[in-house]
Amino acid sequence: MGAGRALSISLDGVRDKNLMQLKKLNSVLFPVRYNDKYYADVLASGEFTKLAYYSDICIGSIACRLEKKEGGAVRVYIMTLGVLAPYRGLGIGTKLLNHVLELSSKQPNIGEIYLHVQTNNEDAISFYKKFGFEITETIQNYYTNITPPDCYVVTKYIGQSQLKK
Repeated sequence: MGAGRALSISLDGVRDKNLMQLKKLNSVLFPVRYNDKYYADVLASGEFTKLAYYSDICIGSIACRLEKKEGGAVRVYIMTLGVLAPYRGLGIGTKLLNHVLELSSKQPNIGEIYLHVQTNNEDAISFYKKFGFEITETIQNYYTNITPPDCYVVTKYIGQSQLKK
């Protein structure tokens, strides 16, 4: 991977046949184990969940859940977004997040996108802030088996496409 050369990254949907790749990726990227409901939500989310590939290697993912609110409004919950360590800083997380932002901006009933971030995860907080997300809430003891157990709710309210390059 030469300096200055763009990686050729492709995004692919998650289906039964490649769900195991997401499970393996999550086991490496995140300090928690995800249950069957998480993976059912992944399969139900359609285009809102993607795997990122470099060559034929699965190196990252974004997994979202669509939540219906009163009056027909929908909000997007980013359950996970992660990229394997050797591939970070190359625009892969940006590509994954921009995919969801663009998709959301095309659906008039989607008014917000949000996620939970561990309070000490400064890299993630600054990453999301670059895209217009803001900390909207702090939840004490959100996580059970990791320290610190607290998280921020990080939210972006959308009305039109605001993609970060």
